[in-house]
Amino acid sequence: MPIAVDAMGGDFAPRAAVQGAFLAAAEDGVAVLLVGDRERVGAELDRIGLSRDRIEVVHAEETVAMDEAPTSVRRKRRSSLAVCAQLVRDGRAEAMVSAGNTGAAMVAAKLYMGAVPGVDRPALAAVFPNRRGRTLVLDVGANVDSRPEHLRQFAVMGHFYAQEVIGTTRPRVGLLSIGEEYAKGNDVTRDAHRFLAAAGLNFIGNVEGRDVFSGGVDVVVCDGFVGNVLLKSSEAMAELVVGMVREELMRTSRTRFGGWLVRPAFANFKRRTDYTEYGAVPLLGVEGGCFIGHGRSNAKAMRNAIHSASEFGRAELSGKIGAKLTQLAAEEARLASSAGPV
Repeated sequence: MPIAVDAMGGDFAPRAAVQGAFLAAAEDGVAVLLVGDRERVGAELDRIGLSRDRIEVVHAEETVAMDEAPTSVRRKRRSSLAVCAQLVRDGRAEAMVSAGNTGAAMVAAKLYMGAVPGVDRPALAAVFPNRRGRTLVLDVGANVDSRPEHLRQFAVMGHFYAQEVIGTTRPRVGLLSIGEEYAKGNDVTRDAHRFLAAAGLNFIGNVEGRDVFSGGVDVVVCDGFVGNVLLKSSEAMAELVVGMVREELMRTSRTRFGGWLVRPAFANFKRRTDYTEYGAVPLLGVEGGCFIGHGRSNAKAMRNAIHSASEFGRAELSGKIGAKLTQLAAEEARLASSAGPV
């Protein structure tokens, strides 16, 4: 099935979405539904002379602005965001992609697509580069307060995403805390440690912020407040490092010559820390895929987001996540009944 793309979301809409859709269709063979104002989207398609063989335009006369309240998507049922989610719900699209209002995208996904059975709170998952490959961190902003059982749900969702989409055979799952010892952290992390240890995952215990980048863990679980701070700080640090290295390489004629010699290595470093390589972060725990990108997403980021959404659909993660959470709930119920009244 095609991927529904919010053509009106983001700082460079609809151009970035249209160009990204073309790249995904031409280079990856992905079918795309571009959702938005038919005249504006069609004009952009015509302006850059793109073929419409694998691209269909679905009209949506309303738009949710970046500064609007996320709940505005409830009354704007004909907005591009709402229509994208409706297309997934109705089985016309496999997943949705948007670089628009993050909160509104999450509301639309939960409102129209619904949650996977057993999931109380869907979570945003972000891919971080590490010394050996990639680390998945969730939640990075969907839930600012989480209970221990929610962190266990995040761990299950992260396990299957890392396994089926990223390609990690047996993901190592860690709980983000202020120390590796079990007693470190607050009441939520201590209780969550117990939940995760009994979840049947490859749980390696508490991890610290540095472990996200060391390569010693594949999935890191935390609440959305901590995860969002980690995400934004890491993005800013990557941009700072790239900028500082570039400044130093251009300082003198000697360093400029050295910079020319190390240009391939510098380009590889920049690629490994570039958010456009991953395109968007998935909202895990909703029925169907929902990928949310930066507001400043360019065509490359949109193309990669569409590609990730297509891979997500093929992995059929919703069913696997639901089955695992149902199993855990059944085990808890069995243990509670065997224990009898207190």
